[in-house]
Amino acid sequence: MASVLTPQIKNIIFDLGDVIIPINPPLTALAFARLTALTLEQVQVLFREHQVFQQYETGLVDDKGFRDHIRQILNNKEWADEVIDEAWNTLLLEFPIERIERIQQLRGQYRLFLLSNTSAIHIKEVNRKLKELTGLPQLNELFEKVYYSYEIKIMKPSPDIYQYVLNDAGLVAEETVFLDDNADNIRSAAELGIQAVHVQPPLTILDYLRDEPTNEDASSAG
Repeated sequence: MASVLTPQIKNIIFDLGDVIIPINPPLTALAFARLTALTLEQVQVLFREHQVFQQYETGLVDDKGFRDHIRQILNNKEWADEVIDEAWNTLLLEFPIERIERIQQLRGQYRLFLLSNTSAIHIKEVNRKLKELTGLPQLNELFEKVYYSYEIKIMKPSPDIYQYVLNDAGLVAEETVFLDDNADNIRSAAELGIQAVHVQPPLTILDYLRDEPTNEDASSAG
């Protein structure tokens, strides 16, 4: 598979979940199910019906509003904030260090950005994991700028969120690669002319972001 780092590419926009940090969303519903008398499927249905992810990740509710919403729909007003946060963060797995190292290698060669549908509680935990692994205090250290749906109040795959990033950072779509694990997000970005790449297992960003050989390298290899 060819690298997406072709000569015309100047900018790289990364998704977060399952692109930089592996995630397993059913684990969050499972964690809440274990705190209640509900099944995993019942919790998932409640989350969908009440649009829990969408409301929180578009900033329609703040941290307190989110936690109160969880207490209400799962019928437990006694849960401490920490109990809810811990269950909510269960979906976040461990950073593969090689992905962080590759992003650090690319910093001097490209303009790097992060664009994620996420929430403040998740980002706090992601930053904790990052600091524990690398010593870096937060994701902002890896990128020129980070864009979070709950701050912008728009979620992927809305075209508006991609246009926002292009305008805010002064990017040319055709000079920009966007890596995401969600097919809808990829289609939406591609419609704006962004070089959108669907990251699918078993491949990772390490496969898509390999250094392209120079002409000199190619000649010597031949």
